[in-house]
Amino acid sequence: MTDAGCTHDNSALHDFLHVRGVAVLEIARDWSFETSEIAAAFDRHVREQLPFYQLATEAVAVVARHYVPQRGLVYDVGASTGNVGKALEPVIDDRCARLVPIEASAEMAAVYDGPQRGNLVLGDALKLELEPFDLMVCFLTAMFFPVADRRSFFERSRSLVRPGGAIVVVDKTEPAAGYAATVMWRMVLSAKVAAGVDHAEIVAKELSLGGVQRPLDPAVLGPGAVEWFRYGDFAGWLVEGPRS
Repeated sequence: MTDAGCTHDNSALHDFLHVRGVAVLEIARDWSFETSEIAAAFDRHVREQLPFYQLATEAVAVVARHYVPQRGLVYDVGASTGNVGKALEPVIDDRCARLVPIEASAEMAAVYDGPQRGNLVLGDALKLELEPFDLMVCFLTAMFFPVADRRSFFERSRSLVRPGGAIVVVDKTEPAAGYAATVMWRMVLSAKVAAGVDHAEIVAKELSLGGVQRPLDPAVLGPGAVEWFRYGDFAGWLVEGPRS
């Protein structure tokens, strides 16, 4: 798979898994959503690797419904296969809202099966011209943005929130300091094992994320961001727009 002149080399981690003799998801040396294998297995993979995934998804839907008005505009940034869109579908339908899923990976966009697929935008959210909106959801997405672009993205997004609207973010943060960091890491690790993820796949995924996934500094969200969710190093924030 080539991307902007770069080849995603699967050989090192694939050989590691092959030697172990286990049937697990083939993971590239550098993690990428731009492979058909990852896209096809994404829903299973993400729920195994992130034990809180379904809980956080359902919580996002509850939070989000408080900010979607009749005929409002909702952006799902990093829509993947449509997980957030499907969670928001009842309120979107009830309020005749317009959902615009945004996905940078053509492979992921190809398997999107959430609502309003006709509005799906294939592109980099950092470069798109967005309309004023009522709700934006960034679910496990900003940690894959270049660090240098995050603050400007959220500053621009905040300027586009309509009165009464909001931005909902769920993402990875820097780990806690001291022994607490070890405790929380082991909590997540034990949950992955309990979900049945092969040990080799856990290791391969962690190694592949080096330099690709970088924790989000909540400061880039701007003043007034309210933390409403936390599971280990992962957290959720609510950034409200103007009140009137």
